[in-house]
Amino acid sequence: MAFLKRVLGGEPGGAGPTATDPAADEEDERRRELDLLREEQARHDDLIDRQLRYAHLAWQPPAQGGERRADAGGEEP
Repeated sequence: MAFLKRVLGGEPGGAGPTATDPAADEEDERRRELDLLREEQARHDDLIDRQLRYAHLAWQPPAQGGERRADAGGEEP
């Protein structure tokens, strides 16, 4: 959001862009991202955690048909 505010010129009806400390902006953004990750992790229950952990072991049905495509050369009529 801070990036968009800087690009668009600040708040509507405001005095325009203000000088801010880039390090403070980065710290605020990092803090927001960590808060979002914590909220997402709090929403997960044990079932969702297990599903995510073992998703790579899930059974996949076999592909139907063959490798050859209908338009892939071969005999012409």
